[in-house]
Amino acid sequence: MTAVRAVLAMRTREGCAERFEAEWLSAAEQIRLLDGCLRQDLVRDADDPRSYLIISDWADRERLDAFGRSEHRDRLLRVVRELRESAERHTYQVLHSMPRVPGEAR
Repeated sequence: MTAVRAVLAMRTREGCAERFEAEWLSAAEQIRLLDGCLRQDLVRDADDPRSYLIISDWADRERLDAFGRSEHRDRLLRVVRELRESAERHTYQVLHSMPRVPGEAR
């Protein structure tokens, strides 16, 4: 099994960014407990405060897809979906990761 990274690009509706972040945090607290979920990040575009990436790492494609088809996902992310203007998702196989080693020169 190969780890996968899902990248979801979203743009929020006008005036909804703050609530979008709060709703995502609430859902992410529960999603992170799911079997196979390794990490989640919410990042905001430095030049467009309504544009976000939701980046999540999963142990394998099967568990990501199972979550993606679940009613649990639909319930957790219902409000997040209502606050967005657009969304586009891509899934990538994680081939290599190079974490920074503490103490190494930058």
